Amino acid sequence: MHVMVLGGAGMIGRKLVEMLAREPGVLGGSIERLTLVDAFQPPVPEALQSISTAMTADLSQNGVAEKVIALRPDIIFHLAAVVSGEAEADFDKGYSVNLDGSCALFEAIRQQGQNADYVPRVVFASSIAVFGTPFPEVIPGEFFTTPLTSYGTQKAIIELLLADYSRRGIFDGIGIRLPTICVRPGAPNKAASGFFSNILREPLVGKEAVLPVSENVRHWFASPRSAVNFFIHAATIDTAAVGPRRNLTMPGLSALVGEEIEALRRVAGDKAVALIKRETDPVIEKIVAGWPTQFDASRAEALGFQAEKDFDQILQAHIEDELGGRIA
Repeated sequence: MHVMVLGGAGMIGRKLVEMLAREPGVLGGSIERLTLVDAFQPPVPEALQSISTAMTADLSQNGVAEKVIALRPDIIFHLAAVVSGEAEADFDKGYSVNLDGSCALFEAIRQQGQNADYVPRVVFASSIAVFGTPFPEVIPGEFFTTPLTSYGTQKAIIELLLADYSRRGIFDGIGIRLPTICVRPGAPNKAASGFFSNILREPLVGKEAVLPVSENVRHWFASPRSAVNFFIHAATIDTAAVGPRRNLTMPGLSALVGEEIEALRRVAGDKAVALIKRETDPVIEKIVAGWPTQFDASRAEALGFQAEKDFDQILQAHIEDELGGRIA
C-alpha cells in the first residue's frame, strides 16, 4: 500500500504519520511506501524512514500535482491548506492554495486514471466553516452550506468537486468536516479559532494567553487525537455505506468558552486560569459569531466516527499526548 499525506508538516499531518509509525496495520494492510508533501519540509518518524519520501512542494504551482500523483498513491490524505484567519486576510493566497491546489490535485488524478486503471481513496480535510448563519441551534448533517468566510467558501467548493469526482468514479473520496481542533499543540497559528486552544495550552505550561471573545461563546470541538482517528476511519470505511453525499460532519463537543475555562480550573487550578487575559478583538468576534455551535452528527456516528464527550477528556488527551502526563 502506498500512502500519501498532503500537508504532512502540519499538526494533524504529523500526528497522522506518527500513528502510522506506531500502528503500521491501522489502515488495514501493510504500508510499503509513504510519501509526505508540504510547502515546508515534512518530518519523517524514524520507524518509517526506510519506506518514506518527503517532498517540499506547493500543489497550486504548475505541474506539481501531476508530479506527485504520477507516484500513484493508493490512499491520499489531503490536509494541505491555508488556515481560516490567513485565508480571510489574504484573498489571493487562500484561493490559490486551498482551491486551485485542490482542483489541480483532482485533475491530476483524473488524467492519471485516463492512462491506466487508477482510482485512489481521497480523504479531504474540510471544515464546519462551510456553514454560516442563519442556521438552527442544532445543525443537521445534511444542512445546506452557506459559508461566510473565504476559507469556508473554498472548503465548500472543494466538497462539491469531491462528491462529483467520486460520483464519476475518478477517485473514491470522502470529506471530513472537522470541528475546531483543541487543544492544538505548538505555537499559536493564524487560525481565527486559535484562541480556543491558546487559553488552555499556554496556562497549562505557566504562560499567559489572550481571550478575544466572551466566555459565553459556544463552539464545536474535538481533540487532535480524535481528528487523527477520523482520518484513519475515513480511509478504511466502505464508502458504499456513505452513499453519494460524500462529505460528513464529524462528531464533537458543543461547549462554551466558560466551560473550557472551568475544565482548566479543575485540572490546573485558579493559578492557571488567572493567566487568561481578556482583550476583546472585534474582528475575531465577528468571525466567530458567524460560526455554528452545535451539530447533529448522528450520520457520522452511525458510520463509526467518535469524539470526546466533555472538555475534561479533551484536556486529558492533550496532557497525555503533549505534556507527558504532567502540568506546570
